[in-house]
This record gives sequence, structure tokens and C-alpha cells, in this order.
Amino acid sequence: MKKNMGTIDRIIRVLIAVVIGVLYYMQIITGTIGIVLLVVAGVFVLTSVVSFCPLYAPLGINTCPHKQGN
Repeated sequence: MKKNMGTIDRIIRVLIAVVIGVLYYMQIITGTIGIVLLVVAGVFVLTSVVSFCPLYAPLGINTCPHKQGN
């Protein structure tokens, strides 16, 4: 897998996942929507850790900075 996520993208995803986790823990979001959002938060954390988003690949999105060659 080739990295396709930049640092800012990864940080934003982790922050969103933390917010979702806190909202679920505080029972602000509950029920089915709460479980769905927890799964989304888990996916966000997983994709941030591996720096690869499978949805970005077919869409041609790449937020990872390119290294300039000589």
C-alpha cells in the first residue's frame, strides 16, 4: 500500500474519532447511530495509523506531500 494521507489529514481524522468517542461515552450519541459513528471513528483511526485511505485510491486523492527528486 502506498501512503496517500498527509499529516494534517491524519490529525483531523484522529481528532474526529476522539470527538465521536467522547460524545458516545457521554451518551450524547446513542443507539444505532452511535454504533455506526463508533465504527466510522475506528476506521478513521485505522486509516490514520497506516496512512492509507482505500477510498482515496479510486478517487485519485492524495494528501501526502510528494518528495521532489533531483
